[in-house]
Amino acid sequence: MKNICVYCGSSAGNRVEYTEGAKALARALVDNNFGLVYGGSNLGLMGVVAEEVLALGGNVTGIIPESLVTKELAHPALTELIVTRNMHERKALMAERSDGFVALPGGLGTFEELFEILTWAQLSFHHKPVGVLNVSGYYDGLLAFLDHAHQEAFIRPQHRNMLMANTCAFSLLEAFKTYSAPAVVKWV
Repeated sequence: MKNICVYCGSSAGNRVEYTEGAKALARALVDNNFGLVYGGSNLGLMGVVAEEVLALGGNVTGIIPESLVTKELAHPALTELIVTRNMHERKALMAERSDGFVALPGGLGTFEELFEILTWAQLSFHHKPVGVLNVSGYYDGLLAFLDHAHQEAFIRPQHRNMLMANTCAFSLLEAFKTYSAPAVVKWV
């Protein structure tokens, strides 16, 4: 593994623990010699994780669509900033450049990116680990809902288990190192 994509909010949320969680993930990335790939903004948790990785001497690649460069205030001091034509290009390039995916707390964009990359894994479009850093129980409700969807036979066990969750950034990245994607032979 070389690079980890982090999905997270352009807001910092209303708890200091979310900022602390972003910084903890940044430390875990740098300690494991993983580069950060993220959405390119200097706002909210996006800015926190990027700033911390940079401060610790790590590499940060930001990927942002041109329409959001001024709206989101693209981070001015990244190792690399890539401006794409649209969100579809952004997400495809983030996926291509990453060896695993972590979601910190975030809003609709974070959820959308997390579920898209998880769906791509389910369809065997990639075989990379996907996880959530469950800071202060932020993802408890989502994880319970996924368990419910599994119990109701809308998510197969092997697909439910593809989404890893941990409260410790270091433990989550350790689990990434030994991840093995489920083999999908046929769908029915």
